[in-house]
Amino acid sequence: MTALMDQLEAIKAFVESGGEVLILIAILTFVMWTLIFERLWYFKGNLKRDVQGALDTWEARPERQSWNAHQIRYALISRVSENVRINMSMIETLVSLAPLFGLLGTVWGMIEVFNVLAITGGGDAKSMASGVSKATIPTMAGMVAALSGVFGNTLVTRIAERENQLLADHLTMDH
Repeated sequence: MTALMDQLEAIKAFVESGGEVLILIAILTFVMWTLIFERLWYFKGNLKRDVQGALDTWEARPERQSWNAHQIRYALISRVSENVRINMSMIETLVSLAPLFGLLGTVWGMIEVFNVLAITGGGDAKSMASGVSKATIPTMAGMVAALSGVFGNTLVTRIAERENQLLADHLTMDH
């Protein structure tokens, strides 16, 4: 129990040293990774059902050469692709926002440094160090969040592209 309390105190001290923007970055990172894990969960489960439904619909067609057949094939691929791409743009947006939140923390911290300078004339190094800490820690946190998000986004994007291509390959035009 004390180890847990010590860890919570360390987290609290880290957030205090980096400012309130760290909470926003943590929430953004949590939402981003929740969406990434949701996509991975979909790829492991429901995607197979969606692909099988499209394959069954295609295989039930008596002919596959006409213009109508081409349009139906395109529609089947598009429906599955739409399901595959759910939340992908949101993940990309959150990855892009993470460093901007870090920059917000930097500006917030620098404003605190300038306030200390204005009040003390630069004589209070400890207060200035607190502002510098609030300026640099959110930048680091935003970059770490963005880098981890780039990894996760790349992973789900590659899986999505591969699955879309596999579906297109399986919906053959010959009969």
